[in-house]
Amino acid sequence: MQLLKSGADDLRIPLDSEQIEQFRAYAALLDEWNQKMNLTAIADSEGVQRKHFLDCLAGLPLVAEEYGSSMPPTRALACVDIGTGAGFPGLPLKIVWPNLKLTLVDGTAKKIRFLNEVVGALGLDNVTLIQGRAEELGRKRRFRGQFDLVTARAVARLNTLTEYVMPFVRQGGLALLYKGPNAAEEFMEARKAIELLGGETVRFSPVVVPSLNEERRILLVKKLRKTPKQYPRQQGLPRKDPL
Repeated sequence: MQLLKSGADDLRIPLDSEQIEQFRAYAALLDEWNQKMNLTAIADSEGVQRKHFLDCLAGLPLVAEEYGSSMPPTRALACVDIGTGAGFPGLPLKIVWPNLKLTLVDGTAKKIRFLNEVVGALGLDNVTLIQGRAEELGRKRRFRGQFDLVTARAVARLNTLTEYVMPFVRQGGLALLYKGPNAAEEFMEARKAIELLGGETVRFSPVVVPSLNEERRILLVKKLRKTPKQYPRQQGLPRKDPL
């Protein structure tokens, strides 16, 4: 985990020995389960440290700056990670931000079983696992407008992703969206949707992932107004007919 440790230092995120061991156990479980099901195409140790762990942690300084908090943040914010897959970015954020009240959402039962094992093995508390689709959960009172922070990584193009995530964000809260090299084009497509769904872009920034020579961007959206009741639309429409 030397790449992770040095990269976290570059991001001003101190990792203690327990957190290093949690990341090590996470990587081992990812490797074990990846042999039984398709969790990620990135399987080697260095790739996991760079393209998963550090990539996820690279968004944290922007959140800390927006909230005016220390690094890593210590506030007990409620966060939901939409389309979390193998737990990214939610679980790496939780490991370095123990007070985070984390909900992981994914539509695949096998991935939820994997995440349940990871959460237990790492001894993480205040983590809730939900199997379901964003279009359905975003209409439920239990989830709609209930989260200080909503995250998503490698889920959909921004004009679709915005409709998935914004209903979950409470007014004054943030959506933290991780994107790759096509982010500028996607952002232009998504500006109308962001405003329509009650958001305002506060950051659209390139980020440097330590030891990774690939372009990454973070979109940070603040929720100013309630999302109109008709959104999210029924399953399939956000992808088929983006706002």
